[in-house]
Amino acid sequence: MPLWIATDLEHERRNVSSVATAVAFQGMAFVVTLPDGGELWVPLPWFPRLSAASPEQRLKVRISRSGKGLHWDELDEDISIEGLLRAQRN
Repeated sequence: MPLWIATDLEHERRNVSSVATAVAFQGMAFVVTLPDGGELWVPLPWFPRLSAASPEQRLKVRISRSGKGLHWDELDEDISIEGLLRAQRN
């Protein structure tokens, strides 16, 4: 299941910000919203702790003050936005 960015065709050519403004969950993926309105759709199976967590636990995500990371205290899970973007580019 690939990671993808839902934006216009020019998005890949622009310098994509590695900052999250929001996080949501859709089925077996989580969606990170970027400042320019782009979205990273990330399969939950890439992160076993998130995949095994209850929907309530998943919703307890905290975006770091810098916006560069996601953290789930209860699950001891940390994910960097830059890492997600690197995965998308490869």
